[in-house]
Amino acid sequence: MDNIKIEIPSLPENIRIVESFIDNAKERFSLEDDIYGNIMIAVTEAVNNAILHGNGKDAHKNVLLQLSLLNENLQFTVQDEGAGFDYQHLPDPTAPENLEKPGGRGIFLMKNLCDEVKFHEGGKKVDLIFYLG
Repeated sequence: MDNIKIEIPSLPENIRIVESFIDNAKERFSLEDDIYGNIMIAVTEAVNNAILHGNGKDAHKNVLLQLSLLNENLQFTVQDEGAGFDYQHLPDPTAPENLEKPGGRGIFLMKNLCDEVKFHEGGKKVDLIFYLG
């Protein structure tokens, strides 16, 4: 099993590092453009959420990004050092009353771009799973 990890301080500009990490995964696993695009959006969204909401942009707190190849699936795990959140009761960003509200779209996007999204540790950790087979 391949397993690659990086840990970054919670600064929004560190998304560049995450983009490079995903570019390397594209090369390493010969990803097609459509799945690569989905991975880029979903994983950067998850890391952004971890930086902004999980760790509150506290540069002393890190975000861990891990990539694993499990069977025919690529799994990206994003973990922050925050308090977690109630991921089971999120407002629907597509509901008319929420269309004008900022926020709430990240997890919706992740769920639509990934084959599976699994939260752990009270929302501090999320697995984004993409089927390659």
